[in-house]
Amino acid sequence: MKLIFTEYSIILIFLVISFILSITIFSLSYLLIPQKADQEKVSAYECGFNPFDDARATFDVRFYLVAILFLIFDLEISFLFPWSLVLGNIPLFGFWSMIVFLGILTIGFVYEWYKGALEWE
Repeated sequence: MKLIFTEYSIILIFLVISFILSITIFSLSYLLIPQKADQEKVSAYECGFNPFDDARATFDVRFYLVAILFLIFDLEISFLFPWSLVLGNIPLFGFWSMIVFLGILTIGFVYEWYKGALEWE
């Protein structure tokens, strides 16, 4: 137990120092800078021009769905690449656990496709 604490104590010290430093910088910036809001500061800014449209415009939820699917399959690749490099050295359990992982992702993708979430109208 002492060996683990000595190895990870540097990380703990780093986290404590970074937390204290971030709180200190945030507090100093809040205390030292005058907090006066005027019309220019609270107005929307769009590349030096007045905004063309309302900033609170609705956004189609399908874009979020495509982004989430991209992240999921991007993470899948980040798991598959190292797995494929050590495939000859891992036991049978490692092989079947990745097959189960891929099966769950495939079932989820087929479900999304079946529900029509990937269709654009």
